[in-house]
Amino acid sequence: MTLLQLSRQITENHRLLLPPGHKLNTRLICPEYSKSAQEVKTYPLLQEERVFALCWNIRSSREVYATMCPAPQPFCCRHHFAEGERTQLHTHDYIELAYIVEGKFCQRILGKDISFSKGDLCLIDKNCIHQDYLLSQPATILFLGISNDMFSEIMEENITAQKITSFLQSALLKQKDLQQYLHFRPNVHAGPELEDCLFWLLKELYEGGVGSRHICKGLLLRIFAIISTKYDFSLSKEQKKTMNWLIFEEVSTYIRVHYADVSIRDLADTFHFQEDYFNRLIKSKTGLTYSAYVQQIRLEQAEHLLLNSDKTIEEIAGITGYHNKGYFYKIFQQKYGTTPSKYRQKA
Repeated sequence: MTLLQLSRQITENHRLLLPPGHKLNTRLICPEYSKSAQEVKTYPLLQEERVFALCWNIRSSREVYATMCPAPQPFCCRHHFAEGERTQLHTHDYIELAYIVEGKFCQRILGKDISFSKGDLCLIDKNCIHQDYLLSQPATILFLGISNDMFSEIMEENITAQKITSFLQSALLKQKDLQQYLHFRPNVHAGPELEDCLFWLLKELYEGGVGSRHICKGLLLRIFAIISTKYDFSLSKEQKKTMNWLIFEEVSTYIRVHYADVSIRDLADTFHFQEDYFNRLIKSKTGLTYSAYVQQIRLEQAEHLLLNSDKTIEEIAGITGYHNKGYFYKIFQQKYGTTPSKYRQKA
């Protein structure tokens, strides 16, 4: 069974159609009634339920069916809409992650129309003003509502590069005076693993059982790890500058720890970017190529060992990744204007 099939099955299984005007109906699919009013959608479950799923199945007959899980009892909302109808402007007091399972989906976020395609995600911060477009093109959208404490734990425990994760956390949670969102698109390395995780998360939220809360948190950790490493996201110019510096600092720290045997392949495997990205990044921040930057770090470490240890020059050459003594002497003299032994004697 696929995520699309599961989403539709859950909607079909929840055959209890709520009457128009029911509070759950208007909460899950609230048509626009004012151009200026803003609804605040509060977290709909008890505090111990820290994530929920909302499934929207939009049909070409201009009907949208919506259901939520977990829920006190199975239900389904149905709304007949006019082409291009929008939901009421609203914000959440929690984090929302929307995944386009099938078709296309449009939202108006902070006054800007954004189109999402199959496989895209949108992570919307609390207090970010937005509304949804209802179009007659068939589509299935999975919305995940994530409580603030759950999101904080995920950001703190995530296995991606620390400073990149910190950026996401500060961009979406801590800067409470900023209303923000991130539009994620799968890159060339993205596979079916995200949809697999979403499938099992939706299944767990629907069926529940012993340990369900722990399982859901583990799946969310995996989902955010995949999003952070195998999806590209749009940023403002200022956010891009910040992100590039954070990535450079993270890459630079990694190189300084593993300078003796680091390779550009190691960086690609660790940070999940194309190899040529690191050359461009390092060049933009230091003016040096990747090779020249690694060599600079190795020679700086060699200088430190010459001045602060009693290791032989041959040992220092090996420690800093140079197993050809002649080559080590050559590049050291090019940088410092003297041989390693004379440099040590002058100190």
